[in-house]
Amino acid sequence: MEPTKALVWRQRAACRGVEPEVFYPITDEEAEDAKAICFSCSVRERCLEWALTNRERDGVWGGATERERRRIIRQRRRSA
Repeated sequence: MEPTKALVWRQRAACRGVEPEVFYPITDEEAEDAKAICFSCSVRERCLEWALTNRERDGVWGGATERERRRIIRQRRRSA
């Protein structure tokens, strides 16, 4: 699949137009604003899956912080 077609979901993301700094908090506690935007987003699951698949290390993706995504990956490995 072409990269541009694979990322079409981004055009419908609730975070479009929001300052990127919101999604790159210094601490997990500072991630609440980003998570609030994510939880109202219609493409949240696709965003999270993209971040998990691509091992995105930084920021909040699909409503999950870096630490939360690592936990999801570990849980998936255990249940596989």
